[in-house]
Amino acid sequence: MSTIKTLKKDKLKVIICETRDEIGTAAADDIAACIEKLLKEKETVNMIFAAAPSQNEMLMNLAKKKLPWGRINAFHMDEYVGLDKNHPQSFGKYLYDHIFGLVDFASVKYISDYGEKYGEFLEKNHIDIICLGIGENGHIAFNDPGVADFNDPKLIKEVKLDDVCRMQQVHDGCFKTFDDVPESAFTITVPAMFAASHLFCVVPASTKAEAVFRTVNDGINENCPATIMRNHGSAVMYCDKDSGIKII
Repeated sequence: MSTIKTLKKDKLKVIICETRDEIGTAAADDIAACIEKLLKEKETVNMIFAAAPSQNEMLMNLAKKKLPWGRINAFHMDEYVGLDKNHPQSFGKYLYDHIFGLVDFASVKYISDYGEKYGEFLEKNHIDIICLGIGENGHIAFNDPGVADFNDPKLIKEVKLDDVCRMQQVHDGCFKTFDDVPESAFTITVPAMFAASHLFCVVPASTKAEAVFRTVNDGINENCPATIMRNHGSAVMYCDKDSGIKII
């Protein structure tokens, strides 16, 4: 791995490598090591996964690991309202194709099967690891500026997506046009994410350079929700040269 720079801002560790392949490999290695450590301490591990092209390389490498997948419960992070988990553009389908359908998890829970009742699983199951990215607008999950609430009383909620977030889905190749992107989604909330024991955040590509800069340099606030990671006790953000260019 060709590490360009490692830095720490508040409690957030940031690792910058040359390429997205390198950060995908590095993050998968660290996540696998964390899983193995946790499974020495407890019988099962609960994990939440984000669905986005930014996660491709990490998920590809993680799915190849010879881990005791049968001791891991998998959850997914967010989903468009009205899309079934098998819909080609759904996040559930993305996760099935990239990891849920590739390894034998103990269980897999899809938001589209439960809607807001999905929060009941989060109440009953402490989340050990979250694999996430950040949006072009600094969102985490679908907690966009304007709907992100660091003190949200809910663990999951339905939100209206802002225009930057919807356009990102076009930039990512998930939808052909802005109008094709659904206007609302179910998302786990910021407190639900912050309650997890470990956060592994993979953020490649030049389209995320400004969001990465703001995550590291803005005040910790809901206008850039990803800044909350700087208060977390075990959070790592992996950037390639393109996304990390403004903080190198």
